[in-house]
Amino acid sequence: MNTTVIEVNDFRKTYGGFVAVDRVSFDVLSGELFSLLGPNGAGKTSTLECLEGLRTPDGGSLRVAGIDPTSDFRKLRNLIGVQLQAAGLPESITPDEAMKFFCAYHDTAPRLDLLDRLGLAEKRNTQFYELSAGQQRRLVLGLAVAHNPKVLFLDEPTAGLDVATRVELHDMMRELQTGGTTIVLATHDMAEAEQMSDRVAILLKGKIVTIGSPMEITAAGAGLTKISVRTQDASLTAATAIFPAVTQSITKNEYSIYYSTDIGPTLSAIIAHIQARKDTLVDLRVERPSLEDRFLEITGSGDAQ
Repeated sequence: MNTTVIEVNDFRKTYGGFVAVDRVSFDVLSGELFSLLGPNGAGKTSTLECLEGLRTPDGGSLRVAGIDPTSDFRKLRNLIGVQLQAAGLPESITPDEAMKFFCAYHDTAPRLDLLDRLGLAEKRNTQFYELSAGQQRRLVLGLAVAHNPKVLFLDEPTAGLDVATRVELHDMMRELQTGGTTIVLATHDMAEAEQMSDRVAILLKGKIVTIGSPMEITAAGAGLTKISVRTQDASLTAATAIFPAVTQSITKNEYSIYYSTDIGPTLSAIIAHIQARKDTLVDLRVERPSLEDRFLEITGSGDAQ
């Protein structure tokens, strides 16, 4: 049975008169990849920084692996890995130097093998400012995991990266999770969160408005399922039939597209219609509402950034 690694109870964080996080509570289980989503200013980074011991909460309680991040940071530092939005590394430091420094801080042997794993073998003696954005992100992630942390905090780890580098980092995250590392991810990338997360919490104005698996969250929305169909003889394109549970239909590029509230009856009726006219099905695509669709529905905003 999975155990609880992170406990957040009635957590509150303020900056002057501004309430960044307002009485938030959630748990994260061992080996889970848990994502925090929300618009800018929703409280994601403030939550991470308090869990990491970088800021002091103004109310409630936080526990990471049973440790209070504020009062017991010395005990916490070797149990967590942290990748911040900004690397914060000196421009002149090399990957070789950075890895040796961070491993010394965590009292572990230098993990120079990670530089090879991250494709930085030929850049070991290159100064940080000369590395590409993708190479910098890979190095920072390597530094965060070099001491095999029990819990890994990632704040926008793939923002602005090319597709190949994103795939590499996602593969590493999956490997870490398979090895038992608990990962807490803050991201604006809805597709990343939907693909990678076991559970997601959506924050809005400092409060959690929903929490659950990506599938649970999308299934709870009012979004419609999109059904796209193309047949050999275009019997649907020419049809005026009304199919059950369809609220809207359009024709585009030889496809008949239906928006359904209940895909079972809709699909059955469409297939029956095609067979009755002795037509041949060429392509059928069913697209459930995405996490991004649900996010925009919840936040009431067209800005997922």
